[in-house]
Amino acid sequence: MRTLTALLCGALLAGSVHAAPFAKGDPRIGKTLHDKACISCHVSMVGGDGSKMYTRADRKVKTAQQLAARISVCNTNTGTGWFPEDELNVAAYLNQQYYKFK
Repeated sequence: MRTLTALLCGALLAGSVHAAPFAKGDPRIGKTLHDKACISCHVSMVGGDGSKMYTRADRKVKTAQQLAARISVCNTNTGTGWFPEDELNVAAYLNQQYYKFK
């Protein structure tokens, strides 16, 4: 059930990114959610402050759709309990801070 929910949320987010990715998200809210739920896991995976997850040469996310899907999968796998609008806010923050998808 969680996987189905994650796929559905990812599809909804991915479908809305064609015009302007994550334009309806609030990066300030996204930063707060990200800092609370993501940093500790990313630090354990890549070290430092965890930002290497987004800046490393072999990063997995290369499109706005992949970013939305990755956030949805992480939300499901970690049990964060974010709503789709929370995922959108985190995507808006990450896009603004690291990815710069147009």
